[in-house]
Amino acid sequence: MTVQSAYQEEQERLTQSLQDILAQLQEIGPRYKGDDFTEQMLDLQQEERRLRLEISKREPYFGRIDFQELPVGEEKPLYIGKAGVAKKGSNELLVIDWRAPVASLFYSFTGGEASVSYDSPDGEISGYIHLKRNLMVRQGEIVRMVDSYVRGQEEGSVTDEFLLYRLGENKDNKLRDIVSTIQGEQDLIIRAERNKVLFIQGVAGSGKTTVALHRLAFLLYQYADRMRAERMIIFAPNQMFLDYISGVLPELGVGDIQQTTFSDWAVELLEKTITVNDSSETMAYWFEEKRTLQEIEHASGRFKGSLAFKDIVDERISDFAQNILPTTSFSPIEGFELSPEQMREWYDTDYGEETLMKKRDRLVSRIRRWLESELKMRRIADKKLRAKALTKFNSYTKKIPAYTAVQLYASLFYGKQTSDRIPKVIAKDTAERLKKGAAAAEDLAALAYIQLRLFGLPKQSFDHIVIDEAQDYSPFQLIVLRMCQHTASMTVLGDLQQGIHAYTGVQSWSQLTELFEEEQIGFYELNRSYRSTMEIIEFANKILGGMTGGVKPAVPVFRSGDPVITEAAAKEKWLESIEASVREWQAKGEYETISVIGRTALECDQIHTFLMDKGIEASLVQSKQPAYGGGLSVVPVYLSKGLEFDAVLIANAGSDAYLPLDAKLLYVGCTRALHKLKLLYLGDLTSLLGEDT
Repeated sequence: MTVQSAYQEEQERLTQSLQDILAQLQEIGPRYKGDDFTEQMLDLQQEERRLRLEISKREPYFGRIDFQELPVGEEKPLYIGKAGVAKKGSNELLVIDWRAPVASLFYSFTGGEASVSYDSPDGEISGYIHLKRNLMVRQGEIVRMVDSYVRGQEEGSVTDEFLLYRLGENKDNKLRDIVSTIQGEQDLIIRAERNKVLFIQGVAGSGKTTVALHRLAFLLYQYADRMRAERMIIFAPNQMFLDYISGVLPELGVGDIQQTTFSDWAVELLEKTITVNDSSETMAYWFEEKRTLQEIEHASGRFKGSLAFKDIVDERISDFAQNILPTTSFSPIEGFELSPEQMREWYDTDYGEETLMKKRDRLVSRIRRWLESELKMRRIADKKLRAKALTKFNSYTKKIPAYTAVQLYASLFYGKQTSDRIPKVIAKDTAERLKKGAAAAEDLAALAYIQLRLFGLPKQSFDHIVIDEAQDYSPFQLIVLRMCQHTASMTVLGDLQQGIHAYTGVQSWSQLTELFEEEQIGFYELNRSYRSTMEIIEFANKILGGMTGGVKPAVPVFRSGDPVITEAAAKEKWLESIEASVREWQAKGEYETISVIGRTALECDQIHTFLMDKGIEASLVQSKQPAYGGGLSVVPVYLSKGLEFDAVLIANAGSDAYLPLDAKLLYVGCTRALHKLKLLYLGDLTSLLGEDT
């Protein structure tokens, strides 16, 4: 069959499929608005079906495999799409959901005539692949068709042609799904079993965030009877990043998954009993001042995120638990006596599985019930005597302390219980902050931990947790999140080479993996970068040099582009040089998103003001910004992590801007670029780029 006839055949099939999908959509009636529970459930199912059909209407499918099941099956074409759709009035599948077991062949098969297999609910199914075809559908038309495998034909070098085509597309202001181009190593992570803590070390541009989002969609499909979207949660570094990734899950037909930052979640857990200082102050301190390695190693955030600090907190909680009960009897009326031994038995035995404050509240209620029972049994009706007994009850139970998490935490830093194991400088700064009713971001792990120990989870536990940029998390934070699950089920992803928050994060994944049993853990490395051109990746790899810390450098997909440019700029003409580069790129019209990445927030403000004064529209990315709008933006390097741009201009890569300690920062900045990267520098070029760059 010729390419032209194959294209015509596919177009006819697409037209028929769209007609079927549209016909099914037209059959769906209006939403049910009554109170009948059965009808409400049926309406929800109908709405889910409508959403699947709406997704399919935009792009019914993106791939095809012709599969012959062994031993005597016929060769059948299977079309893979974002949502499964059956033919109208039939159980025959028009489109197979990308998460279905057989669809795994589309992602795992890389060629060859040997038999392949996949795991189905009925066991392992084996067979032969006769054709693997990538399709791009837009506005009801096939705009691209690539056969990556045809059985019996000599295999050429077209395997990655479709992938390279998609990677070469320009970037808008949202992260896109990768369902049509999921690679084999990514698919293994997506389809991993649910009761695992998966750690993903992924280089810049390896698609680790997108993989984690697709994993959520897979888990909801595969374990529909055991997992719920509303019991899943994504932890991202900031609100802007959450907005950036917000379109992926809805496009995959998934909604209701909680998305937040650790800081916002912890404040909510603490019932907003404390305010949190703007984390941008900490960021500005560490990224805009010249910090030394010694200062980083002794940072308050590193100490408060450590297991050693957790031990201090545990000791304080244990001391509180041991001394919470009174040591004297309760005697509300002469001849009435409730012994401390009896109260201890109630507390330890009857309420043994409860959290500390719940046990405390139940004990107080039990003492009151004991008093009421005694008064009734002894037929004491005298109102004055009863009032006197109640007064004594109130006075006595006040001796059973009722701490909030903030109060118990504060006792570590000032008062009788102050721990001498906390460095004095850290204790002093923390005490001053807490007395004002405020906390730093670094305090939240301990505060959330104490809240959970005292009161437990206010809502249901999480079925699955995704932690993005996990290299910036502390062991203490991960312990807190593990407490929010009955069974460990997490996707923990990050890149040690992008661990720019050295004052609080980890230097090795072992600092986090050792928190779990070995059989609970799955560890994956994604070393291939799909974001940037070969030239950009090879340039960025040089920045880290020999300081990768055991992490393998990024391996670029074979997608060549323009050379990376380093260009000296005169100090008095520096802003004009930035303007000239921006105008040149905008005039070409090749890039939808352009970013000027500055070293500090102050520098970015200066650049942004200059460009606006020159009539160039640009957005200034700031720490509290809720959304990234695309187009031309000016962003501090430490806020650029996780974002992508068609073209990136590093405003100043001079030796004064990026010291050897700043290697990961510069690496992050450079790896934001998809197609074009240019670095201006004042004075001497930073030593991180070497003399031969």
